[in-house]
Amino acid sequence: MESESMARLIAKFRTLPGVGLKTATRYAYSVIEKDVTYAEEFAEAIVDAKRKIHFCKECGNYTDAEICDICATRDKSVICVVAEPKDIAPFEKMGDFNGVYHVLHGVIDFQKGVGVDDIRIKELLARLTGVKEVIVATNPDIGGELTATYLANLIKPLGITVSRLAYGISVGSEIEYADELTLQRALKDRKKL
Repeated sequence: MESESMARLIAKFRTLPGVGLKTATRYAYSVIEKDVTYAEEFAEAIVDAKRKIHFCKECGNYTDAEICDICATRDKSVICVVAEPKDIAPFEKMGDFNGVYHVLHGVIDFQKGVGVDDIRIKELLARLTGVKEVIVATNPDIGGELTATYLANLIKPLGITVSRLAYGISVGSEIEYADELTLQRALKDRKKL
């Protein structure tokens, strides 16, 4: 039997994405086993981040400044459009991209009631002065493809190059296990040797 306080702590950890009962319980016991100072600093870090972090006024990524470091220091002639702030991390980890980002905060999904006015498309269009290329890096699912097509139809007439990430068979996988859509995209996005 757990105390009411422990049960409440476990329940709070379970609200985090991907955290099940076992992981939440492990997190709760870990916090309880530390001293009170650790728990206070942990809680203070969460509250401080929640109070200070907001969206960059240019790209929509998370920052504690008015404009994030990426927007302040990078080449603004190339914009990589992503659906969510978390989608920026893989590009930054790669270290090869020197442009800026634009976070839509979602994709067009009519089944969920998300239309073109519900995501940051107007803000993207307002940033296009001096832009040479827009790279659409939304997921290769129905919402991501619909959003990519919509953006391409809006931006191409402005004389700006619109590109899409190539998709297909990942390195190290086997063709026999690839689904039809993955094979179709791999064939369509093939490169000359």
